[in-house]
Amino acid sequence: MLASRLVVENVYVGSADVDAAGDRGWLLGHFKPADDVRHSEDVEIKWGVHERGDERAQWVTGEKRKALLMLISGRFRVELPGRSVLLAERGDYVVWGHGVDHSWYAEEESVVLTVRWPSVPGYAVPAPEANSRPEAD
Repeated sequence: MLASRLVVENVYVGSADVDAAGDRGWLLGHFKPADDVRHSEDVEIKWGVHERGDERAQWVTGEKRKALLMLISGRFRVELPGRSVLLAERGDYVVWGHGVDHSWYAEEESVVLTVRWPSVPGYAVPAPEANSRPEAD
């Protein structure tokens, strides 16, 4: 088993399940400290673990990034303007470009990998209240 948070000579070894739980799913991107090897303004990567029924109710609008969302396990629906995409088999994925609004819904307990580029601020969902489940994009 890999030890999380092991950094030696500009190398980070971790566990997506452990590390993602500590940062709302995010493993790499502009939001990591500048001296962290996982800091990047070019790309951001998220390991999303979602319970059945989790959703992003607030659509992302004015998208300035491109994105790839890949299903690792479960059943996950991505809503795009005029189209609903169901990811049902391991490895199913959808890619969208600049200006494509989106939302999502976990039809079953799901794990998804999201890659977005570039990594830019301004898309975070406000932190959840104490008694509500967190949302993430």
